[in-house]
Amino acid sequence: MSRSRKRRCFMLEEGSETQDEGQCPSGRRIAVPVEEEGSSSSSSSCSSSFPSSTCSSPSSSSGTCSPLVSHSPEDNALTAGNPVCPDSPQGACSSFSALALASRVQSPFDEYFSGQGGEGAGSSQELPGVVVMSDRERDEKVNTLVSFLLLKYQRKEPVTQAEIMGVINSHSQFSVIFSEVFECLQLIFGLDFKEVESSNQSYVLVTVLGISYDGLFSEVQGMPKTGLLVLILSIIFLQGDSASEEEVWQTLNAMGIWAGIEHFVYGDPGKLVFEDFVQEQYLVHQQVPDSNPPSYEFLWGPRTFAETSKMKLIEFLASISRVDPRAFGQRYEEAQREEEERAQASASAGEALGHCMFWGH
Repeated sequence: MSRSRKRRCFMLEEGSETQDEGQCPSGRRIAVPVEEEGSSSSSSSCSSSFPSSTCSSPSSSSGTCSPLVSHSPEDNALTAGNPVCPDSPQGACSSFSALALASRVQSPFDEYFSGQGGEGAGSSQELPGVVVMSDRERDEKVNTLVSFLLLKYQRKEPVTQAEIMGVINSHSQFSVIFSEVFECLQLIFGLDFKEVESSNQSYVLVTVLGISYDGLFSEVQGMPKTGLLVLILSIIFLQGDSASEEEVWQTLNAMGIWAGIEHFVYGDPGKLVFEDFVQEQYLVHQQVPDSNPPSYEFLWGPRTFAETSKMKLIEFLASISRVDPRAFGQRYEEAQREEEERAQASASAGEALGHCMFWGH
């Protein structure tokens, strides 16, 4: 993604709702597709909307506004201790694009792909004779396509390349827009495309890493929340298989995700972590042994180990970071050893089963 693309302010369509008390004058809202029970009509699919930016933080008063994300160290310096509304030059107006950008810029695996060079799939150069879409127009296309694909996911319907092209409606900008949409789906929602075997150029959206949880009906309904789970699993993995509660929340806070503060995708992230991720056994939350005063840490839960692996996570992180999986160094070697051990255990179990079946006859 180009430097200019990173630095710009991501805008949304103006909302027509009355401003809530304490909300930014520039506050915008984004339509979230929610499939109403017992209805298949597309006309009622976008039945609710949620704030697209957070206008308070734990350190700000109720009347001030702070950007959901900041895009660079320079922006952090400008906004530190001085919350600003998104319309100011320093502010960042959140959207699906902005959240995906925050996930990459502030991600816990930055150190593994910084300095690798290359612009990646999201970069583009202006070619002679090509009409360049404005940033606002591009963001509107991204948001529209993401909302369309979320609706497809809710309905468990496949999507075709023709349908995607129909939403984007721009051959020259297709690769740029779709790469942003793809990044949004992976980083924010934890979704990926899977080709339908029996059809031509038809795909379904599935949760990444083989994780069965999507949180579609937790907190903000209609929003898959696997992305937040994968982010926390990544933090834990890169911290050496355990991460202190403080480390996890510091990383999430840097991305505009705060416990107890409503997020337009994840609802109350604190509630989601403890009532979904921990209760569903994707995470273990425990006291650090012998800590005094007591401190707490997160680890991978048994359901995470059952559904995915460290190697799958590394391959996912390497893919979105555009680096070789071996760039993760010792963590890659460790994951590789675990894959070999798992393969050996599976082979041994298969041999034992075959032996039992043979003698059983």
